[in-house]
Amino acid sequence: MPDESQTQPVPADPGPPRGQPESRRRAASPLEARVERALTGSLWLTIVPVVILVLAALGAFVYGGAVFVHAIDTIVRHPFPAGHQIGLFLLDIDLFLIGATLLISAIGLYELFVREIRQDEASRMPGWLQMHDLNDLKGRVISMIVLVLAVSFAELGVEAASGRKALELGGGIALVIVALTVFQRFATHTGSRR
Repeated sequence: MPDESQTQPVPADPGPPRGQPESRRRAASPLEARVERALTGSLWLTIVPVVILVLAALGAFVYGGAVFVHAIDTIVRHPFPAGHQIGLFLLDIDLFLIGATLLISAIGLYELFVREIRQDEASRMPGWLQMHDLNDLKGRVISMIVLVLAVSFAELGVEAASGRKALELGGGIALVIVALTVFQRFATHTGSRR
């Protein structure tokens, strides 16, 4: 009776994974291995902007709290005219949205360059904050920028001296929002084709 191992064909070497160049098949030289380790280790440099963004977000939240206290004090002392006090609260919304944008950017950079944050009971990280590529981070940041621009327009619209100034500002903000939307749409589709 023939041995079954002799009758089975030996699979051919599949070569490098699809999409990788032929040069990936050879072993890295000691110099290349050191350069690759250094490049991989340099990803930890992203901790610097992450820490700065978290501190900036904290600053925006603290400043927003101070503006809120000032707004309450101003309203208690001078309850009229009401239009100017609304602008103080819109400024508060603006500051908190900017702080949230900075925090989302910090989380995104950390997840993309340092380490993915696990979703479990201890982390309490919402699922929508998971970022898998730069398009995820870009989309969230652009969405927050659009919100900030909308609130800024409302704030300046309340305090505008003339309707023409508000209209000019609104047109400029609309152009920026359209440009960001077009950029996000086409850059995302271009990146997903690869």
